[in-house]
Amino acid sequence: QGQLVESGGGLVQPGGSLRLSCVASGFSLDYYPVGWFRQAPGKEREAISCSSFSDGSTYYSDSVKGRFTASRDNANNTVYLQMNSLKPEDTAVYYCATDCLYSLTMSTGGYTYWGQGTQVTVSS
Repeated sequence: QGQLVESGGGLVQPGGSLRLSCVASGFSLDYYPVGWFRQAPGKEREAISCSSFSDGSTYYSDSVKGRFTASRDNANNTVYLQMNSLKPEDTAVYYCATDCLYSLTMSTGGYTYWGQGTQVTVSS
């Protein structure tokens, strides 16, 4: 049974940085596009990045472009999200999932694997 487990969230001051990790077990990330998503209180879940499994491309939402960097370590079956210049509006629960769409829209077909989430709070 495959699963994704995120870690690395926490409380950080505005302007600070965090790196989230997402470890896959029971399956290989090699064959899936993998994305990061977030959901802030009272808001809909949004896709913020999607990384290709084939050509190394990564797509970012306008809200995080230039500040967040997603990366893949297929050897360790792990993906990362480096978050810099954090803002209070980045406060959310962050999730990783397979089967993201490069358009960064939410899939109507579902996601094969979806993590449990990690809380990121940006506050002074």
